Amino acid sequence: MNNILEVLNLSVQFKSKKDTFTAVKDISFEIEKGKTLALVGESGSGKSVTALSILQLLPYPVASHGKDSSIKLNEVELLGAKKSLLTSIRGSSVSMIFQEPMTSLNPYQPIGVQIDETLIVHKKLKNKEARKKTISLLEQVKITEPETKVYSYPHELSGGQRQRVMIAMALANEPDLLIADEPTTALDVTVEKTLLDLLSELQENLGMSILFITHDLNIVKRFSDDVCVMKEGEIVERGAVKEVFSNPKHSYTKQLLDSIPTPKAILKSGNINILEATNLEIDYLVGKSFLTRKKKYFKAVKGVDINIYPGSTTGLVGESGSGKSSLAKGLLGLEQSQGSIIFDGKDINLLTKKEKRSLKKDFQIVFQDPFGSLSPRMTVGDIIGEGLLVHEPNLSLIERKSKILESLMQVELEESAYSRFPHEFSGGQRQRIAIARAIILRPKLILLDEPTSALDVSIQMQIIKLLTQLQDDLGLAYLCISHDLRVIRALSDLVYVMKDGEVVESGSSDQIFDSPRHPYTQELLQAAIA
Repeated sequence: MNNILEVLNLSVQFKSKKDTFTAVKDISFEIEKGKTLALVGESGSGKSVTALSILQLLPYPVASHGKDSSIKLNEVELLGAKKSLLTSIRGSSVSMIFQEPMTSLNPYQPIGVQIDETLIVHKKLKNKEARKKTISLLEQVKITEPETKVYSYPHELSGGQRQRVMIAMALANEPDLLIADEPTTALDVTVEKTLLDLLSELQENLGMSILFITHDLNIVKRFSDDVCVMKEGEIVERGAVKEVFSNPKHSYTKQLLDSIPTPKAILKSGNINILEATNLEIDYLVGKSFLTRKKKYFKAVKGVDINIYPGSTTGLVGESGSGKSSLAKGLLGLEQSQGSIIFDGKDINLLTKKEKRSLKKDFQIVFQDPFGSLSPRMTVGDIIGEGLLVHEPNLSLIERKSKILESLMQVELEESAYSRFPHEFSGGQRQRIAIARAIILRPKLILLDEPTSALDVSIQMQIIKLLTQLQDDLGLAYLCISHDLRVIRALSDLVYVMKDGEVVESGSSDQIFDSPRHPYTQELLQAAIA
């Protein structure tokens, strides 16, 4: 067997003033030349710590390895190696792509300069030679107009383009091993498919090996040769992808596979809607002509009609920039819009500020990132009860606390959560807190803005079940925005597909997913299941 990487008895400990935490416990695996190994598991399972150990990028000496631990690259021991050897390997023999390119790229330098630097440091190329190679690399990762794009700054590129730049940088020195740490998590399904196809093509051309870290089992199934399943720092199951997926042996692997969302069983619809938007348009001012003073606008939403029914879920899908979020903000009254919005029989555009404020009680939001949307300075009880102070100010302290505890119970959190702070909870628990905050006012409609994308697959499934149960118990209507089509199908009764500010197709969940009519919808679905 021709292995590029051999990890043997790897342990990783982190020391604090009080104790020592073992993040990785005696794991062993190998990667063959030209093959892809997926490392799968939930947050905190030790995947990223394992990957960072390979390049010795952990915070030593706070981090340390067991005395029997060994990591060999091309039969050369990396643990305890001299700094000069590690420096020569990093970015040359082994490269890494991180999850969020915006935080990995220097915002103050054009992307061309950043790729040039890699070539100048490792390949010792002159500036002109490096720039020529950089343009060639950008062509290789299929960036259009690379001669122009080299002068672009990271913020001027889309998420998919930034990730391509990271791939170009990682491949600049034709590494033997590429470590990809959740490289497609924040991307749309079509961009995700394009990047995975690109990595497969480059792997075949360069003959490199890939260590692919992810919690997305769908990606593992279609992209990897072998898989190791990690839980609490241990590898609980390993083998060829086909074998593990068709015949999982460990209960945790079975749990992960069971966490893939399934289509909604019974679709709900109605004749009387809770919200109806007609010919909705949203424009953004993008500049003024210096000579004519004429204002220039970008039309984010173009003549959209949408209906939302009580007790049902309306899904909104489309790629980044399609207008989903702008439409949602317009419906909430957070963005100025033209057209008609009738919510619960009232025309929003004709209401006074006071009337609009009172209407917000009936239209709540659950955001994508539960940690970012919860104040770290407030207790959970204060966070959940904040809306009551505004909309039901006459409640006594006892009545308010009673309502808060009832909401905690409804989202399956213990009463003790009342006096604790958000940082004391896991991601899934924080999302439950956000949902409790939304339901305490007994709204008629809740906007779910990517409600599960920041969560692990098993936690994601728990939140989907909770949202479904709350909808049945409280008669809630949801407007769900997501780029994960499996989540949309698991939650939605009706689906609207947006592209370039327009609704290109709409219908029941079954019709959209089983018999899509528009080429763009077909493209989205093919990318999701490919």
